[in-house]
Amino acid sequence: MSIKIDRKIVSYAVKQPEDQAEASKVTAIAPLLERDDILEGNTYKIKTPMSDHAMYITINDVVMNAGTPEEHRRPFEIFINSKNMEHFMWIVALTRITSAIFRKGGDITFLVEELKAVFDPRGGYYKRGGKYMPSLIAEIGEVIQQHLVSIGMMEGQLNNAELQAKRKEAEDTLGADAIAKGGQCDKCGAMAVVRLDNCNCCLECGDSKCG
Repeated sequence: MSIKIDRKIVSYAVKQPEDQAEASKVTAIAPLLERDDILEGNTYKIKTPMSDHAMYITINDVVMNAGTPEEHRRPFEIFINSKNMEHFMWIVALTRITSAIFRKGGDITFLVEELKAVFDPRGGYYKRGGKYMPSLIAEIGEVIQQHLVSIGMMEGQLNNAELQAKRKEAEDTLGADAIAKGGQCDKCGAMAVVRLDNCNCCLECGDSKCG
């Protein structure tokens, strides 16, 4: 096939084989995860004081390397459902984008920190048990974190006995009102910093200024 040159040639360079190899690396696209006909997953319920209706989050997993020692599960798609239609548009957008990230493969744990760092300008809320949530988006991020921990993709503190002991000590020593008025943690952003044993400690992530 001939190529017509309609401009003046002012310079040229000979393409080397290594240049072609580097270009192939740049343009290579990782294959998307394939969907099985039947997927296993979990559904999580979110009930906030911001709405009369609960929100249900379903995360379905795909099994990787089935039948081998490397067999493991990883998220493939997410669905969010609620009778409250107030947030319909951004919920649809969030589920589509998050599902697309899941299917790209690789490390997806960054999603948790990104979502949990979203703060509602109108103010957050306390969920059942006294845990502070800076926004509904942040609680969705926590649900994804809980799921990733449950399937072994992420280390977490969901069952951290030491942290649970700290919370119990704070409740017994300071009372529920003091915990509800906790300061903001520089590490995780939660409003859960209280003073225990002359040291500031976050009851959410365990961060302590005393080490």
